[in-house]
Amino acid sequence: MSINLCTDQMAMLVAGEGQLISVSMLAADPAVSMMAEEAAGYRLNDGLAEQVFLMRPDLVLAGSYSTRATVDLLKRLGIAVSEFQPAASLDDVRHNLERLGVLLDRKPAADELIAGMDAGLAALAETPPGKRTAALYYANGYTSGKDSLAGDMLARLGLVNIASEAGVDTLGRLPLERLIMAAPDVIVGGDVDYDAPALAQAGFTHPAFVAATGHSDYVNLPSRYSICGGPFNVAGIALLAEALGGGGADE
Repeated sequence: MSINLCTDQMAMLVAGEGQLISVSMLAADPAVSMMAEEAAGYRLNDGLAEQVFLMRPDLVLAGSYSTRATVDLLKRLGIAVSEFQPAASLDDVRHNLERLGVLLDRKPAADELIAGMDAGLAALAETPPGKRTAALYYANGYTSGKDSLAGDMLARLGLVNIASEAGVDTLGRLPLERLIMAAPDVIVGGDVDYDAPALAQAGFTHPAFVAATGHSDYVNLPSRYSICGGPFNVAGIALLAEALGGGGADE
């Protein structure tokens, strides 16, 4: 069973029928999960040690930075736990899928996923948009730098991430003033269509941000495409490429 959003999605992609018995509640949330529909077919868990213990899995998949109390307790109880580092690049995604394929004795399935990703990337590499500056801009003014999965997705299209200019290499704040002054050629936003008003989204309606998007190519790419690693990362890059080529991307 899996108790982490990213291992949830990898396990649903790689595991054989009947092999995966439970995924976390987040896996069923379409705001953050690319596989919410698939997750509806599994028992959902809250990542609590009591739940895991009662399900008696042979193996628990977890993230290296989440549910620490649960992971530590499960290990003390003698339950096998495999922890996965968050992917900071598509190479990390490939490594994690390979490792999961070995753990689940599903190497051919993992290899097939990786081959599909590689083919998609190769096709995209044939027509790169060219060297343009870009900024990722999320709720609460957060951005992702070059040493992040979303940052690597930008780099695959030849886009130069301005986050480094603000001292952000992984995840950090990008003040709206810095974004405006940098005047990137491309702004990639995400999750701007919340059903209810939220202070976290206020930056997207600020007059300065609205003006900036009028002078830059603006693409709405929901964060679920880059929160975790999988074939959907390549799909996200394809949506960016389509939008920057004039096709637009709303999903």
